[in-house]
Amino acid sequence: MDKTKYSISDLEQLSGIHVDTIRIWERRYKALDPMRTEGNTRFYHDGHLRRLLNIVGLNQSGMKISQVCSLSDQEIDQLLKKEMDYTISLNPQFEYYISQLLKFGLAYNGLQFDQLISRCIAELGMILTYKDIIYPLMVRLGLMWRRDHICPAQEHFLSNLIRQKIFVAINEVKVNLQSTTSWLLFLPEDEDHDIGLLFAHYILKLAGQQVIFLGGRVPQESVIDAMSHNESAHLLLFMVRARPLPDANLYLNKLSANFPNSKIHLAGNSKLIGQLDLAENINWFQSIHDFERTIKNLAHVN
Repeated sequence: MDKTKYSISDLEQLSGIHVDTIRIWERRYKALDPMRTEGNTRFYHDGHLRRLLNIVGLNQSGMKISQVCSLSDQEIDQLLKKEMDYTISLNPQFEYYISQLLKFGLAYNGLQFDQLISRCIAELGMILTYKDIIYPLMVRLGLMWRRDHICPAQEHFLSNLIRQKIFVAINEVKVNLQSTTSWLLFLPEDEDHDIGLLFAHYILKLAGQQVIFLGGRVPQESVIDAMSHNESAHLLLFMVRARPLPDANLYLNKLSANFPNSKIHLAGNSKLIGQLDLAENINWFQSIHDFERTIKNLAHVN
């Protein structure tokens, strides 16, 4: 039984779909069947949230909203299973690592997980391990959550094991500064999944760039304070979770206005970012390759 209770406003923030749209989908397409308090106020549980996120995802992939909402949970699960099939690596070695790491992580077997991912890093290096093993693993983990095949504790356990490995890799990079400018890395105050940000820290340190790492859930006032002490030429943040477009635009416009002389780099949810009106000093990294190319170009300039 799902114990977490959400208001319809919570669903708006977590899905990026406006409250009025959620109500229309409920009324017109029977998308969700909310619970009711004694005072007749709607409330929702994890199953509702999971279904709404799946509806949004399938709709953004091209399916009509009427068609998606008419699907049963079982039919949605079959479509998600097909999405999971697309995450299977064509390289048998990579797929072996991904599937085994998932197996160990979901069984809370930290020792075997650590031994295997250490082997990956020794054989492939951290960069290829992230691109070909860790990133596909995290995508698959997200789909497993949407299919209700894992619990939050398993996701947290796996994520923390991966974070520890990236921390170790960052600490092992010898400091060899190639730049007098710095990068400020952070996540907005409603974001806490920092694995991508940690990997960016590793890449930057490897390239001899100065890094100020603030981590996740950073209020914009704290970013302003950090910049007042060390005005970084580059800011890098990730927006991963879905959110209403006006909220995302407002946040980024404020950031752009506060730091007009800095280059603000944005990565994360391509479906969200692709719909935003980005200011001139905001750059969208659409891939790891984009990020690496920018770092290489900066090295030539410096």
